[in-house]
Amino acid sequence: MPAKNYTVAVVGALGMVGTEMLATLERRDFPIGELRPLDIPEAEGRTIAFKGKEYTVLAAREENFKGVDIALFSAGGDASLELAPTAARQGAVVVDNSSAWRMDPEKPLVVPEVNAHDLKWHKGIIANPNCSTIQMVVALKPLHDAARIKRVVVSTYQATSGAGKKGNDALSDEARAYLETGQVQDSKGFQYQIAFNCIPHIDVFEEHGYTKEEYKMVNETKKIMNDDSIKVTATCVRVPVWYGHSESVNIETEKKLTAADARKLLAKAPNIVVIDEPARNEYPMPLFSNDRDETMVGRIREDLTIDNGLNLWVVSNNIRKGAALNAVQVAEALVSMDLVRVP
Repeated sequence: MPAKNYTVAVVGALGMVGTEMLATLERRDFPIGELRPLDIPEAEGRTIAFKGKEYTVLAAREENFKGVDIALFSAGGDASLELAPTAARQGAVVVDNSSAWRMDPEKPLVVPEVNAHDLKWHKGIIANPNCSTIQMVVALKPLHDAARIKRVVVSTYQATSGAGKKGNDALSDEARAYLETGQVQDSKGFQYQIAFNCIPHIDVFEEHGYTKEEYKMVNETKKIMNDDSIKVTATCVRVPVWYGHSESVNIETEKKLTAADARKLLAKAPNIVVIDEPARNEYPMPLFSNDRDETMVGRIREDLTIDNGLNLWVVSNNIRKGAALNAVQVAEALVSMDLVRVP
């Protein structure tokens, strides 16, 4: 990275993803000259630790974006709609983790391993994709480049942390109550009890019986891959796991790829780890994602029902690669490509 240091704001600094953004910036030694943690006005005055120093949290207001070079947002869609344009007008490049800007044709939707080139046309706001979409397209990209993917059928098994702290609290409280009493009186985090259960319902239902989360995977995949011809269908399920989304991904390609071909392509791809030794019971699991940045791929096998089909099992940490890490990687790409607009 260039020698310059940057003024970086983290909006939603006290939240689950904001906290991980700060940890990721520190772990990857991002070139920060000034750190500005921002959150809701009620949190102003609280402190956070970063690289051995204490920083005071400021309110996410217009005046506190003055002089910011890069602003990482994880404060929800409403805050992003209100404040991201404000930050951009003052010269910051915003990387937004909400869904507010993802399908805006004027805003790049970026996973650096897949489409970092789209950063070149940013106008101050860059969208971070949905967590489930991110890990899937990381795995799809090398296969698409080699054989062109025609169709994707994906089923997700999404951790409770995808719903934030309240999701993990719900799983913990419900599991404890169920083990102590044999029942759960009230589920406060999801539509139904999540402990010892799976809920095939993430976000709201929309047309044709699909949920908004499922449509996110369909539409975001096409935009990131820059290929509207890819057919994508998804079923998204919440499962009783704290961290790490898992996905069963079936793809159909134009050219034939054997399982061995796919393993070689994936093993060479950036930030992918292939764990695929079924004879030794080795395959990706959410448990392996707790302290891992890479996307893990395993259970790679040919779909025997069609000529050019593959099945994959894809696992990644939804708070790291699915949110905070991807945002920081976008910021790193902006720096390395000299695309940070400094006033």
